[in-house]
Amino acid sequence: MKKIMTLIAAAFVATSVYAGEFPDISIADLKKAIADKKVVIVDVMGSASYKKGHVPTAIDFATAKKDFAKSLPADKNALIVAYCGGPTCSAYKAAATAAEKLGYKNIKHMSAGISGWLAAKEVTEPGK
Repeated sequence: MKKIMTLIAAAFVATSVYAGEFPDISIADLKKAIADKKVVIVDVMGSASYKKGHVPTAIDFATAKKDFAKSLPADKNALIVAYCGGPTCSAYKAAATAAEKLGYKNIKHMSAGISGWLAAKEVTEPGK
């Protein structure tokens, strides 16, 4: 019985360690998802940065987070992609975790961030 309990406890700890980790999505794959209209993109850079320029179709998490569920589709398997400044930025986790808590299952992180998007010479759109 002790061995079973130890195994269950170890499995729980392992699951907890990986909870909150979100797989990366490449710029190319994100562009395809945008073209196919199969993604909700969440910009976590803050409203001032969002207004200067963001990945096309992205929503501003700073303004959407008060009622984030209304900004997301009903389909809990829909692709949700969060991004922030770049590979060393972890601010994206706020939006990704919020989506996860709402029950979304297909959440990814564009680790290149807005800096990678711009470095790849991709187009941004200004916020309102």
